[in-house]
Amino acid sequence: MIKTILHLSDTHGLHKRLGKLPHADVIIHSGDITFGGNENEVIDFLEWFGSLPHRHKIFIAGNHDDCLYQASIEGLPDNIHYLCNEGIMIENTKFYGVPMFVADCLEGIYEKQIRQIPTGTDILITHQPPLGILDFSKNRHYGNEKLLERIGIVKPKYHFFGHIHQAYGIQKYEETICVNSAVVNENYELVNTPKLFKI
Repeated sequence: MIKTILHLSDTHGLHKRLGKLPHADVIIHSGDITFGGNENEVIDFLEWFGSLPHRHKIFIAGNHDDCLYQASIEGLPDNIHYLCNEGIMIENTKFYGVPMFVADCLEGIYEKQIRQIPTGTDILITHQPPLGILDFSKNRHYGNEKLLERIGIVKPKYHFFGHIHQAYGIQKYEETICVNSAVVNENYELVNTPKLFKI
């Protein structure tokens, strides 16, 4: 049974500088695992992610992770899950992940993917925030309106994301606890810690 979740986002290649992480049943990374979006950065992240002691590990891609666009990752250990517009049931908890790729955003595919987030999702993982929730930076909101509408329908228990480095924090929206766990600031310096939740 899942009792604890550790969430982080936007490590941008600095994952090994995080030091020892708190114990949790599940660790979730909400994207931007790389800085330059190349394959070597992804491999380095996966080696680190795989070495962590957490029982279950989930990650999605962010807008920096270009090399994962339309890619399939093979050979991952059974306890590491890359979610790309798909879900997984782990110990009676349903997780669903939506990446953020620039190409999908430009082609209008991204909002179709948002509309496909299924009801019954317990833990929603995206890279981008919903509009108006932990999305404010440089005098504007960077969240997605369709994503806000969808979480109002799906009502996940938790919505984990990142993307907006300056908006680190926790905020409740209706029945959902929304969490931005971006660990770097706007200068890509590690300033924030991953967030631990007891569920």
